[in-house]
Amino acid sequence: MTKYTLPALPYETGALEPHISAEIMELHHDKHHGTYVEGANRAIEALIAARAKDDFTGVATLERALAFNVSGHILHSIFWRNLSPGGGGRPKGELARAIERDFGSFNAFQKQMIQTASTIMGSGWAALVLDPISHRLGTTQIHDHQSEVTQAGVPLLVLDAWEHAYYLQYRTKKADYFTALWNLWNWEDVRERFARASEVDLGLDNAILGEAGEPATAAPA
Repeated sequence: MTKYTLPALPYETGALEPHISAEIMELHHDKHHGTYVEGANRAIEALIAARAKDDFTGVATLERALAFNVSGHILHSIFWRNLSPGGGGRPKGELARAIERDFGSFNAFQKQMIQTASTIMGSGWAALVLDPISHRLGTTQIHDHQSEVTQAGVPLLVLDAWEHAYYLQYRTKKADYFTALWNLWNWEDVRERFARASEVDLGLDNAILGEAGEPATAAPA
């Protein structure tokens, strides 16, 4: 079978200091992310074995394990590339214009993203997503790795709000961690994800209305 694999970090573990320590990066990537990869592969192997035995009594548990671990793997893989030692600042070009259009301003987007992360109950993520039906940007809370996610929303930028992402360095001051990440965002990576996601077409144009109340036949300007 095709197996999931742990991607190497695109920079050294200490490259994001002082905002994220090398110790956190090593544990976060090698241990936590690595565990999700292993769990995803185990779940797939178990599902294959269940099909071979024609025994689907445990499929609900296996599907939950698969969703949790694969989602954790995907979100972490995006997160590492969303960060850069030379990051920070603000996006440019089409991404910047889309943020201005859909949030009103970059500052409003920043505040909404931080508030989204800060108000997650328990463990989870905040994400900047593109809705491929309305072709609009928005933010979403991702509880754990996958629950209560807006279906079809494509994640462009993800913020890990699990305690293991910050506690060794920031302790209970997670708001300081959320703020520090804005010194690291790799806007070029986010821009490339935005460009790819903008090409997604679910064939559901009749599922939204235009500003005049008529069915929309094209992406809003």
